Amino acid sequence: MPGQKNKPVMLKYELIILLTVLTCISCEKNGDDDIPGEPIPIDLTVTQQQLVDSDNSFSFDIFKLVTSENPDEENIMISPLSISYALSMTLNGASGVTRDSIMKTLHYNNMDIEDINNSYKDLTDKLMNVDERVIMEIANSIWIEERLRVKQAFIENLRDYFDAEAHDFSVSDPDIVEVINSWIETNTHGKIKDMLDSMPDDAAMLLINAIYFNGKWKYRFDRDNTSEMPFYRENGSEITAMMMNQELDAKVNIRESFILLELPYGQGNYVMDIILPSNGYITSDIASILDNDKWNGWIEGMTETGINLYMPRFKYEFMIELKDILSAMGMEIAFSPFAADFSNISEQSIFISKILHKTFIETKEEGTEAAAATTVMMNFTSTGPGTPLTIKLDKPFLYLIRETSTNTIVFMGKTGNPSSD
Repeated sequence: MPGQKNKPVMLKYELIILLTVLTCISCEKNGDDDIPGEPIPIDLTVTQQQLVDSDNSFSFDIFKLVTSENPDEENIMISPLSISYALSMTLNGASGVTRDSIMKTLHYNNMDIEDINNSYKDLTDKLMNVDERVIMEIANSIWIEERLRVKQAFIENLRDYFDAEAHDFSVSDPDIVEVINSWIETNTHGKIKDMLDSMPDDAAMLLINAIYFNGKWKYRFDRDNTSEMPFYRENGSEITAMMMNQELDAKVNIRESFILLELPYGQGNYVMDIILPSNGYITSDIASILDNDKWNGWIEGMTETGINLYMPRFKYEFMIELKDILSAMGMEIAFSPFAADFSNISEQSIFISKILHKTFIETKEEGTEAAAATTVMMNFTSTGPGTPLTIKLDKPFLYLIRETSTNTIVFMGKTGNPSSD
């Protein structure tokens, strides 16, 4: 029969198609097998661990002040890591009491500048490459006004240890603000825009750090489960938020005044830690008691349990000038035109005139995209089984994004109005 004659040919093609599909599946599976499913431990030297502990202590100090100084801001976010990078680059140019004040503010106790520089150089590479599913980018640059005679050793240190790009500029260049803003925008994937609005005539130098983060949730939310739900603001009013929902196993620490929840990205090296106040406490109560020792104890006390999580989408940006806050933290002399000592940068007298910090975050079903930039502007002196625990993030909460192996805190924030854009 005519049909019988074609059967071997059809069977041959079917087998070829089946083998091709199986080969593709095998390739995909083997490709996934090459990517870790759990966090990769990052080995730190004693000095590097000391740097991370110092940075985290600084993180809680500055976040505490930022939140207390901005009580009416519902949505706050900083990147302590970005600020630390910018200040540590600046530290390379400081001397005497000015250097001591910056070291004290950053909690760099019993460390010298060489230890700090070497630790940052190695840590930067590890933070950016630990998880293939997470994009973590860190960029640094130094912008030198043509009138400033900079010591070559300072430039070389920033290039060698912070991979900082060096650029010359003139304050008389009408395009310089746009050029610097473009560098920041490019290195934050378009998330931090228009950071500078002008360039003062006495500007001498800018030291800039930019950080970009894009992490996909390890356990993604299904968009079909997202719906409008009420969110209760701290002022007592009720708004509507787009609330994502999923059941999952997660690490939780339930305490008297808050619930601490950990949500992993990628393979779990990066996580978002959420602190949800409870029993009448509010975010400012928790922020006021944050410190590195308490934090380490809280995360060590987490246990994995089944939860039914409701979490709002949120997206916002935040900008702050840090001069007053860092002065209150002990760095006041660095901002003094008459007392600041940055003689390791130049024999000309310069001081820090302002420190601008701007951040962006968007959290949705797929994951979190976040960015930050810090600009230090220096001027010339003169011229499990059972019912899952239900957690609803339906009121203001705090959050941190950190790398779990080193415990490096990258971002910290408060979400008080998720519908604000």
